[in-house]
Amino acid sequence: MATILKAEQYIKVTPSEVYFAFTHAISLTEWMCDFATVAPQPGGRMYLWWYGNFYSAGEFISLEENKSIQFKWHSSQDPAPSQVAVTMQDVDNGTLVSLAHTIPDGNYWSEHARGFQEEWSRTLANLAQVLETGLDKRLFDRPLLGINISDFNAEIAQAMGVPVHDGIRLDFLNEEMGAYQAGLRKDDVVVALDGKPISKDFGSLLNAIQGKKSGDKVEVAFYRGPNKKSILMELSKRPIPQIPSDPSGLAKAIRVKYDEGLAALHQAFRDVSEDEADWHPAPDQWSAKEVLAHLIQNERHWLENLDDTLGGYPRVSDD
Repeated sequence: MATILKAEQYIKVTPSEVYFAFTHAISLTEWMCDFATVAPQPGGRMYLWWYGNFYSAGEFISLEENKSIQFKWHSSQDPAPSQVAVTMQDVDNGTLVSLAHTIPDGNYWSEHARGFQEEWSRTLANLAQVLETGLDKRLFDRPLLGINISDFNAEIAQAMGVPVHDGIRLDFLNEEMGAYQAGLRKDDVVVALDGKPISKDFGSLLNAIQGKKSGDKVEVAFYRGPNKKSILMELSKRPIPQIPSDPSGLAKAIRVKYDEGLAALHQAFRDVSEDEADWHPAPDQWSAKEVLAHLIQNERHWLENLDDTLGGYPRVSDD
């Protein structure tokens, strides 16, 4: 006989907002997974992926707009598919979200039932946090390292004299955060964090700090050229940006930043000739015009991202 696992969460938003969060790819990544592609119609696809290569592939079974959703769920770790039903009830100017996960009989399912139920409860609580405050607990509870990363492969490793070609090569480091203050620098190649191996997959870094909090100290193993080193690094607190909640206030705040950037560009190109703007500082370095073209292309990309976010469906693409 099948077992039904249940979880409930009251959320101070309308049922339509909850329904949107379950049926649009970008919204699903804001509270549940790291990548999604969905087609919210009976028989439509539902593919969710998390860093660490955990995923669930399934399909929508039925949908009643702003009221209920049923979908088939088959994760990469489960021996068979299971079924999830979500209902949304308008209660006290908010929504009572009820989730029922029906799992088959068997030792695997009985051993994991409690974990499934706890995970659904945590996930629905994060949905409430995101819809009510805009803050994803998975992100804002996770500490910061203060790093940007760069390409790394066998050819780059050989040129740098690094004896391994799997790891994360550091680029920019924020001088006020843990990685820089611990002594890590640009072009160091991190190969282990807190005893967990780090690969070129950025997800390996996120998995290594999962469950950690700001102030925790972790051991970092890395290569600086041919030399392997180890340091103790304190994880930094993640700052929470103050973002205006109303559209007009947000637009004004963005306009200020945008105008600052445009003014800096105008100043950089003031009295610069065509020949100077075409000049390459080195054979492998961009000219000023090429930098400007890169900025224009990035702006177009961000406009596409805004369009996707407002519509709820990202352009599906590979790396």
